[in-house]
Amino acid sequence: MFRRSNAGATEGKAQGSQSPQGAQTAEAPEKIKPSVQAGKGRPTPKRSAAEASRYRTVTGSTTSGRGPAKAPDPRRKLTPDEKAKARDDRNRQVQAMRQGEEWALGPRDRGPAKKLARDYVDAHRRPMEFYMYALIVLIIALFAGKSNSALGSYMQIFLLAIIAVIVVDAILLRRSILKVLHERMPKESTRGLAFYAIMRALQLRRFRTPAPRLKPGDEF
Repeated sequence: MFRRSNAGATEGKAQGSQSPQGAQTAEAPEKIKPSVQAGKGRPTPKRSAAEASRYRTVTGSTTSGRGPAKAPDPRRKLTPDEKAKARDDRNRQVQAMRQGEEWALGPRDRGPAKKLARDYVDAHRRPMEFYMYALIVLIIALFAGKSNSALGSYMQIFLLAIIAVIVVDAILLRRSILKVLHERMPKESTRGLAFYAIMRALQLRRFRTPAPRLKPGDEF
């Protein structure tokens, strides 16, 4: 009787010791996954392979050479053909900017509101447009009136009159351009638009950039 019970206990222990191993063996295939199925569906490339790929992309090389990605050397001398091409590109951009093409304009001149302000200023004659001519006359008169005190006092009054005309005309221009913008483009921002229009109006017409599209008196 004792032998049978001991044998049964021994068999039970043996079965108990084998059951965890059997469970681990059954769970093992579920935990092991091939590298091609993990993550993005392909194994992560080695660092050397990634650097070689970037190097070939930058340099345009078709060889399997290795090396870090390098940008073109800015100190490299341009060939005559490259210089001619760069000069043509600059001339084309300047011409496009003079014509008012949007892609060639700088940040200061871009946007439909700025275009509207330019057209409004170019379509009207304003007193401040002639202040440069008045300043030239004033400078000549000041040099000529050094020996004549009466002429010098008149030139000071003339200078104050020029400043007053510019200030009044700038106020009127600001009011007009903001009114036109609110009527035609109510959703556009007016920030800096009045100053932009005033500075354009102070320039001589032939030196304005972009070049005027409208002539004085044209329908705006």
